[in-house]
Amino acid sequence: MNRLQDIFSFSEDVPLIFTQADFWIFFAIIYFIYALLYRQKSLRSAYLFAISLLFYYKTSGLFIGILLFSTVNDFFIGKAIHHTASKALQKALVAISVTVNLLTLCYFKYAYFFTESYNSLFDTDLKVLNYLGMWANGVASTDYFTVDTIILPVGISFYTFQTISYSVDIYRKQLKPLNSIIDFGFFVSFFPQLVAGPIVRASDFIPQIRKDISITKEEFGSATFMILKGLIKKMLFADFIAMNFMDRVFDMPEMFSGFTNIMAMIGYSLQIYGDFSGYTDIAIGLALLMGFHLPMNFNSPYKAIHCGDFWKRWHISLSSWLKDYLYIPIGGNRNGTVFSYVFVLLFTFLGCFAAFGYAVAFFIAVGFAVLLIITLFSKRLAWHFNRNINIMITMLIGGLWHGASWKFVVWGGLNGLGVVAYKYWRRISPYEHSTLWIATLWKITFTFIFITFTRIYFRGNSMEHIDRFYQAILTNMDWGNALNVLWEYRIVFLVMLLGYITHWLPYATKDWLQEQFTKSHIVVKGLVAVLIAIICYQTYAADFQPFIYFQF
Repeated sequence: MNRLQDIFSFSEDVPLIFTQADFWIFFAIIYFIYALLYRQKSLRSAYLFAISLLFYYKTSGLFIGILLFSTVNDFFIGKAIHHTASKALQKALVAISVTVNLLTLCYFKYAYFFTESYNSLFDTDLKVLNYLGMWANGVASTDYFTVDTIILPVGISFYTFQTISYSVDIYRKQLKPLNSIIDFGFFVSFFPQLVAGPIVRASDFIPQIRKDISITKEEFGSATFMILKGLIKKMLFADFIAMNFMDRVFDMPEMFSGFTNIMAMIGYSLQIYGDFSGYTDIAIGLALLMGFHLPMNFNSPYKAIHCGDFWKRWHISLSSWLKDYLYIPIGGNRNGTVFSYVFVLLFTFLGCFAAFGYAVAFFIAVGFAVLLIITLFSKRLAWHFNRNINIMITMLIGGLWHGASWKFVVWGGLNGLGVVAYKYWRRISPYEHSTLWIATLWKITFTFIFITFTRIYFRGNSMEHIDRFYQAILTNMDWGNALNVLWEYRIVFLVMLLGYITHWLPYATKDWLQEQFTKSHIVVKGLVAVLIAIICYQTYAADFQPFIYFQF
C-alpha cells in the first residue's frame, strides 16, 4: 500500500520513468481502468487528461501550472482565430500565441543563456532572479519555489511546440478548433510523449481524439514489440555502455588516451540513439495500446548518406516541425526576410564575439553585411545566400532548442554547415549517383563520422571540457595500448557492436522480426518479454538513468 501511495503521489525521489517498475505498476492500474471506459469518448478524454496531469505532476510537481497555462491560453486563442473574420486580427492572435509560448519557454530555458551573453557582451554582472517564483510564493504565501534559481520544467520544449502548431494550423485552415478544453488538454498533455516527444502535430493527433477505438491483435503485438524494443535500446544499448565505460571517460577525458576518447564518442552516438529512440519507441507502443498513433521519430539515422539525410531520419518530428513552422515561413530555399538577415548578423556577431572577441566579431559581421548588399545586385547570388542562410538559421535554432548554451549553437551550426556543404558537393561528387555498395558504404561512414564528432559539443559539459577532450585526441592517441583498451572493456564494446549491427540490419529483416513477433502466440510473446526483462534486469543500475532528452 505504501508503494502505491508513493507511485500516485509526488516525490522527487520516486519519479515515473519508463525503465522503472513503478511506472509499469502505474500503467497497469490506469490501463485496466481505461479498458473499462475507452468506448465512452468524452469520459475517455477526461480520464486520459487527468492521468496525464497526474503523470506530469509526478514528474514536475507544481510546474504543472505552466502546462495548464499553455493549455488554457492556446485553447481560447485557437477559438478566437477561427471565429474572427479579420485577417489582420487573425495574424495578431497567432502572433500573441507564438509570443506568449516562446516568452514562457525563454524565461524558463534561456534566462541564464541570455543573461550570461549580455554580461559578456557589455561587461556587466547581472544576476538571474526567479521573479515568477517570487510572485507565486507571494500569492500562495509559501516558499515552495526558489527565487535565486530558475528550474527548467520537464518537457516544456515539446509541449510548447505542440501548442504553437495548434494555433498556426487553425490560422492556416488546416484544422478546426476543438470545442472541448478537456479534449485539447488531452492533446497537449498525453502522457506517453509528454516529456520527451515525439512532437505531435495538432492536425495529426486531434482527429484521433473522437474516433472509435478498436485495438486489433496485430496492433497489440506491434505495440508490445515497440515497448520491448525501446527497453532494450535504453537499458542495454544506452545505459549499460554509458555506466560501464563512457561516463568515466567523459568525466575526465585527459585521463584517457585519444583512442579511448574516440571509442567513447562512437559509444555516445549509440547511447543517445538508444536513449532517445528507445523513449519514443516506448511512447509509440504505449499510445498504440490505448488506440492512438504517434508519428515515427527515427528511421535508422546512421544509415544516412549525407547530413541532410540524417536530419530527415533523426528526431523527425522536430526536423519536420522546424521545416514547416520556421524554415518555410522565413523564406525556405527561395527568399530571404528581414528576420533572416537580422538573425544571421546578430548571431554571427555574438558567436564570433564569444569565441574570438570584439575585433574578429566586428569584421566578420561587416563581411556578412557587405555580402548582403552585393546580393541586391545579383539574383543568382541572392538565391544561394538566402537558401543557405535560411538553412543555417533553422539549424542554429534547432541547436539552441536542444540546450541554452553556445555549445549547442555551435553544434547546430556545424550540422547546418554539413547540410549546406553537401548541397554543393553533390554537384561535383564522382560517386553521387553510383549504385555500388562501396560508394554507399563510404557515404554512410563519412556521415556517421561527421555526426559523431560534432556530438562532443552536445555531450561536453562546457567549452573548456570540450577542449580537454580534443586535446586528449590530438596529443595522446597511444595506439600501442589500443588492444589493451579493447580487451579491458570487451563486454562494453561487444554490446556496442551488437547495437550497431542491429541498427544497420536491412529494413526487410527488421520488418520480418516484428511481423513474426506480432503473429506469435501470446505465450511466445510472454516468454520473449520475460527474456528481455531478465536482460534489462542484469544491466539495471541502482541509480536510475533519466532519459537524456528530459533536459530539453
